[in-house]
Parts: sequence; C-alpha cells; structure tokens
Amino acid sequence: MKRRKENDIEMFDVDAQLDAAFGKEGSPERAMAEERANAFFTGQIIEDARKRANITQEELAQRIGSNKSYISRVEKGRTEPKVSTFYRIVAALGFTVELTPVVS
Repeated sequence: MKRRKENDIEMFDVDAQLDAAFGKEGSPERAMAEERANAFFTGQIIEDARKRANITQEELAQRIGSNKSYISRVEKGRTEPKVSTFYRIVAALGFTVELTPVVS
C-alpha cells in the first residue's frame, strides 16, 4: 500500500486499497463485493428500524408471513429480500420507502 506524509498526516490511496482487496472497479470480483456490501447495509437498516420499532425478529417475521431465521439472515446480510418482501418488511415496521431524484 502506497503511503505518503502530508503536513505530518499519514495518507494512503483508498482506491488502491479497495482494488487490492476487492478487484478493480468494474471487475466481477468488485461487483460481487459490492453486492455483499449492499446486502449487509440493507440488513443493518432493517435491524436498526426493527429495534427502533421495539419488536423482535419473531414478531417481524409473523407480521410478514415469514420465520425468525429468515429475518436473522436478512439482518446479517446473508440473504437479500426481494423488493416485494422489502416493502412488506418496511410496512410492518411502520415505515415507507421514498424515492428521491439524485441531484448531480
């Protein structure tokens, strides 16, 4: 990893680190890593929302017609819910999904 000092602050190239760990941007390896990261992030959002709603995994599973192990896998990023299931989870937690345009 290439490091340099700038004003007594050690700096390094994050893009180079990501390339080394997960493959070059646009590569199949990088795409897989990004998919795993997105699944993990989605799971964290759902887990945080469930905890704020003060319900258990079991209760959430019952509300969407699933089981506790499925909710656990989603929250751990091991499985990613289909869009329709994601909307059911969100509704069961008392939230909505809002799409907003990206400002460029």
